[in-house]
Amino acid sequence: MTASPVSSTIDYEKDGIQHGFLSLPHSHDDSGWGSLMIPITMAKNGDGPTALLTGGNHGDEFEGPIALWDLAQTINADDIKGRVIIVPGMNYPAFKASKRTSPIDGGNMNRVFPGNPRGNITEKIADYFYRHLLPLADYVLDMHSGGKTMDFVPFCAAHILEDKEQQAKCVAAMRAYNAPNSVMLLEIEATNMYDTAAENMGKVFISTELGGGGTMSARTIAIAKKGVRNLLIHAGIIQGKLEVSESLSLDMPDGDCYVFSESSGLYEICVDIGSEVQAGDLLGRVHNIERTGIAPTEYYAKIDGVLAGRHFPGHINMGDFLGVVAVPVDDY
Repeated sequence: MTASPVSSTIDYEKDGIQHGFLSLPHSHDDSGWGSLMIPITMAKNGDGPTALLTGGNHGDEFEGPIALWDLAQTINADDIKGRVIIVPGMNYPAFKASKRTSPIDGGNMNRVFPGNPRGNITEKIADYFYRHLLPLADYVLDMHSGGKTMDFVPFCAAHILEDKEQQAKCVAAMRAYNAPNSVMLLEIEATNMYDTAAENMGKVFISTELGGGGTMSARTIAIAKKGVRNLLIHAGIIQGKLEVSESLSLDMPDGDCYVFSESSGLYEICVDIGSEVQAGDLLGRVHNIERTGIAPTEYYAKIDGVLAGRHFPGHINMGDFLGVVAVPVDDY
């Protein structure tokens, strides 16, 4: 098997706090023998569960990186039992550029797993996570928000899995994270996602969507910080009492949850996220911007539920995600 070109300055078996880098050789115009240096922190204290915590899988989503850079600076190895591995900027080139995808190779980190040690930069990073970091983990948290193109009600998510015992553990972790909304998320295409790679290894995996618009708020940052701490308590890695408030349980039963634009133009929002809608309710209009006097194309909810997310910018293109409706449920 081809060795990973990524090397770590962290010793994953050593107790204490270590701040270091995942180093990946990257020759480019400004540095012929350069390396991409991805920050990583590990805290370890004896035997116990391992939590792998990541942000910046997409580089224009900031709540996760903020919460994890804060945790990396404040975590104390004496306060934990087990191991916490923190990578605040998973797709580091994308994160530094505030872009969803890498400016080096255009790679979308969450669409290239299991990666490739002989591939492009994004695939090499994914391969290292797949072969070297995920196998260490018991709990995996990957924090997202909507980035520059989407906006969501703040939620933590798990997925429907074939292994119902594993699914129950993921749901319990999602509930422990305790975002204002808890969603059984139906992915549009899950084949090459980090989520799927972790779940196929049997890991307890949860993710988030904590807002969007390519920015953050004090509220969504607080949700991220609380959620990380709650997960570590739930995993038994740190001691403490879960900070719990009401969380709305939402399900996405099938593809009718999603609405996609079949036209391009100016997107008129007709329903704010978090609002209750019924099948047939108008979610938005797309106005033709090539000329006046043409009626806009209207888009409607297909099911009853809550508008959990929407397209963010004012302009929208054919094929873009327009909105998603999730269904309130008592339990999963």
